Amino acid sequence: MSQVYQYKLTVPEETVDVNGHVNNLEYLRWMQSAAILHSDSQGCTKVTTAVGATWVVRTHRVEYLRPAFAGEQIIVLTWVSNFRRVRSLRKYRIIRVEDNAVLVEGETDWVFVDAQTGRLRSIPQNVIAAFEVLPKEKEAEILSHLNKTK
Repeated sequence: MSQVYQYKLTVPEETVDVNGHVNNLEYLRWMQSAAILHSDSQGCTKVTTAVGATWVVRTHRVEYLRPAFAGEQIIVLTWVSNFRRVRSLRKYRIIRVEDNAVLVEGETDWVFVDAQTGRLRSIPQNVIAAFEVLPKEKEAEILSHLNKTK
C-alpha cells in the first residue's frame, strides 16, 4: 500500500483561461479526481458504499504557487494525513514534471456521512484500514524521496 498516490496528466488546452494559464478551478478538479482515484485504487470507495456512506467536502485550502500551461505534464500527489472520528484530512501537491516545480499545495477536510440522511457518521475501521496515513511530520521525508524517484 502506497501512502502517496500519483495522478499524472497532460494539461488540456481547454483548462487555460483568459490569463493564458490554467484556471484556478481546474487545480481543484484535479485534486478531487486524484482523491477519488486514490480512494478507488485502495478499495475505500467500495467499502464506503457498502456501509451506506459517502464522503463530503467540509473545506478546501489551495495555495497557488506557479502557473501551469497547456501541454505540460503534471503530477498530482495526494495522501491521507489523518483520520478523526468523522473527518479525514487529505493533502495535495501538484508538480510540473519538466522542472519539478511545485505549482500548487492544498488540502481538503472530508467528512464521512450517511448516504441516506446526510448526517455525520463515525468512520468505520475498515474504511480507515484502506489507507496508510502519512503523518505531517513524515511528509517532507516521503515527498523528497518521491521527487528523487520520478
